Amino acid sequence: MEIINDKSCGWIDYDNRRSKIKTLNNNIKCDYLIIGAGFTGLSAARKLAEVYKNKNIILVDAQIAGEGASSRNSGYLVDTTLNDGFTSDKDINNYKKKVQLYELGIKAVEKFNKEYQVDCDWNECGKYFASSKLKDEKKAKHFSELLAKLNFPNDILYQKDLKDKLGTSFYKVAVYTKGGILLNPAKLIKAMIKALPENVALYENTFLYNWKKFNDQINCTFKNFNIKTKKIIFCTNGFLSKLDIKKRYNFPITLTASMTRPLNDQEFESIGKPKEWGVLPIRPMGATIRMTKDRRILIRNTAELKNPNNMSDLELKKRSILHEMGIQKRFPSLPRNIINSTWSGIVCRSGNGSQIFEKIDENIFVAGCYNGSGIGVGTLFGEQIALMSSDQDSEEISIIQSKKKPMWLPPQPFLNMGIFIRLLFERIIAKSEI
Repeated sequence: MEIINDKSCGWIDYDNRRSKIKTLNNNIKCDYLIIGAGFTGLSAARKLAEVYKNKNIILVDAQIAGEGASSRNSGYLVDTTLNDGFTSDKDINNYKKKVQLYELGIKAVEKFNKEYQVDCDWNECGKYFASSKLKDEKKAKHFSELLAKLNFPNDILYQKDLKDKLGTSFYKVAVYTKGGILLNPAKLIKAMIKALPENVALYENTFLYNWKKFNDQINCTFKNFNIKTKKIIFCTNGFLSKLDIKKRYNFPITLTASMTRPLNDQEFESIGKPKEWGVLPIRPMGATIRMTKDRRILIRNTAELKNPNNMSDLELKKRSILHEMGIQKRFPSLPRNIINSTWSGIVCRSGNGSQIFEKIDENIFVAGCYNGSGIGVGTLFGEQIALMSSDQDSEEISIIQSKKKPMWLPPQPFLNMGIFIRLLFERIIAKSEI
């Protein structure tokens, strides 16, 4: 089954798409084949091209490059996370390693932006972990104490201060972290595509049906043609399991989000004319919500176990109703029907919040499973998996490999049953936050 994404993501400028899109149109051979042209695949291709200026490098994507999960996230370049299973005292050492990866990811993106003079609406405004229930104060304080132990500046804020900063009285308590960046993910990924070196051939709308290894060569079958390669790097994140890559260690979750039109002056003034901000939920499955640079409100309050290949217009319309309800709860002064885009996307999860970074054998490599932190960590892992595939080492690779590996998952149908029950439970717990 080919991937069909809705074409209504609020981040993507559909009127100014890149021209000269190439699709695989003959059988070819290459030195390196990279599957997936998101943050990881593009970073891997760029790094490989720097290392091997004379190698034949091919990058393929089943969709238009960058228009998958890389453009469909909420645009948080995170330095810390709360709902990832590593916030208890007994896991503080693993949490240290996790935030170390976040820091390296931020540096990787920042370095790219400076080198290529990228404008992606970069804003070092920090973020809020917030709840509408004061009884979540205990969890907020526990998280604040953990951050303080790790020397992360943070503040606990309550309703009055949150109203002044966010323009809504909805939230009763929050932890504000000064690190972390908000950006426009579609602008960033488009810049990465533009920065691809000349010795990288990019083929889009080129769906990989299957792959097999014969001796020291890998044969990849696409719709009408084949690619034979000496080495392959899988960078498909939420679709890794569909390609039988680390299948028992990762699974996809389908998310949907909506974005409003820009608020007019009167509407913006009615909520206090706040500066750009981003809120993540204290409770898992609560809403992620942003006020963007151009006065649009983004909300994501659904996460489901669904077929990751497509979501129908009717299903998206149903989700947009939930998004509208979430906006109205937070901003009752705003008119209804201000949402002008709703889209779906995929996030890749593991059972313990760990990422996948591995040499499967001498010529097969994989990086992915970012658990919602794919902008920074995906960029970092792409560069480093390219180095690993080139038989090179780095301090970053040592740090990545020192982290806890993804846990083994139960077989189907037990896995899907467990995921469904967990999501249902968390949705009930977070009902007030949607």
